[in-house]
Amino acid sequence: MGHPYMANSAPGLAEEMLAQTGYASVDELFAQVPPEHRMKRPLELPERLGSEAALRRHLTELVGRNTSCEDALSFLGAGTYRHHVPAICDEIAGRHEWLTSVWGTPASDQGRFQAWFEYSSQLGELLDLEFVGLPVYSWGCAAGHALRMAARITGRSKVLVPRVLDPERRAVIGNYCASAQQSRQIEIETVGFGPDGRLDIADLRARLSADVAAVYVENPNYFGLIEDQVADVVAAAAAVGAEVIAGVDPLSLGVLAPPGELGAGLAVGTVQTLGVHMNGGGGTGGFIASRDEERYAREYPTLQVSICDTTEPGQRGYGIPLFAQTSYGAREEGNDWTGNSVYLWAIASAAYMAAMGPAGFAEIGTAILQRGQYAADRLAAVPGLAVRFGPGFFREFVVDFAAAGKPLAQVDAELRARGIFGGADLSRAFPELGPCALYCVTETHTQADIDRLADALTEVIR
Repeated sequence: MGHPYMANSAPGLAEEMLAQTGYASVDELFAQVPPEHRMKRPLELPERLGSEAALRRHLTELVGRNTSCEDALSFLGAGTYRHHVPAICDEIAGRHEWLTSVWGTPASDQGRFQAWFEYSSQLGELLDLEFVGLPVYSWGCAAGHALRMAARITGRSKVLVPRVLDPERRAVIGNYCASAQQSRQIEIETVGFGPDGRLDIADLRARLSADVAAVYVENPNYFGLIEDQVADVVAAAAAVGAEVIAGVDPLSLGVLAPPGELGAGLAVGTVQTLGVHMNGGGGTGGFIASRDEERYAREYPTLQVSICDTTEPGQRGYGIPLFAQTSYGAREEGNDWTGNSVYLWAIASAAYMAAMGPAGFAEIGTAILQRGQYAADRLAAVPGLAVRFGPGFFREFVVDFAAAGKPLAQVDAELRARGIFGGADLSRAFPELGPCALYCVTETHTQADIDRLADALTEVIR
């Protein structure tokens, strides 16, 4: 009997597929997998569920064990952020015209391609860059692809990345720069940070040389600090012929200068803050953008959508340029393999950007700056706490618990008991900071929420 939710579990189907491959057994098919990577015991699976009702009940019980950011007051960020998602984003992205795992051709699916074009156009306006690809799996994937693009453009094999970087994003970048082929490996050097928590420009200049393909810099950085030296980074990199890749959250661009204005040739970042709910276990979306120059365009591994005139006067059509250089068109011979697509988030983000408009981005950016500063002032006034690195941050700031008198893990546990998620613990990724946590404040936090956090921390570390 086949499994009701696995189409390939029907009786006889495995034998039919093996016959097509020419293998006699599944073990023979997977003989290429080294023995040390194979499970030595039977896989312990629960009894299968025979109905949709039973499955729904089981999953509901599993999900019910979690405490979500809807149930608790959360000040967690560090890569995934709780921003307001307008209802129109869910309404549009959830329509059956978009909600499918496949799509047609440009000729048969003009509506979808127009929506993707609008996404790229709007994001390009925010970034002050003209060429924007469809989203990849995450910010880390986008950064990894962009670094490989820079290596191909320059013919060099070394990149500089900041020490102040999301540890998960850094790990993904490391995976992208590694390769089984020696000729495709990229060396990564880390640039330190100064006493103010920002990129150490002197250390950067000391590491720049004629073999550096690119400098990666984020603004704001992982500590939430606004990097005010991006133009200096661009100038220093240009002096040795290196590219600059700017990492940016587009939601900040209502109040911060865009990467194109600062001189970066490439930009990467997240689209999760543009109308995409927080989720774990799925792609949150990352973008790659650049100036509209052929040397950049020829190295993209992602799909782009272009607009053109048709034979019918007044009509426009949409198509995919440079298809043959992607893994969709050339498979393993493409520039890079982009993996799972998250193109539905392009639809959600297009709806978000259209609903917000320039004034909306300025308004939300201002609100985040104001509420974040209020939160920093309130927490700095709590006995035993201090805010590291001073002013000049967006959405996140570092709180020092060295004088709190309690381990940070205990503080977090006592906050959770009060229905609050505290900031992300930085002590493992940045042990040089001591017991510090990264607190996140967005437009969803009210003054009452921030006061509740400050009062709870006062109780916890009293």
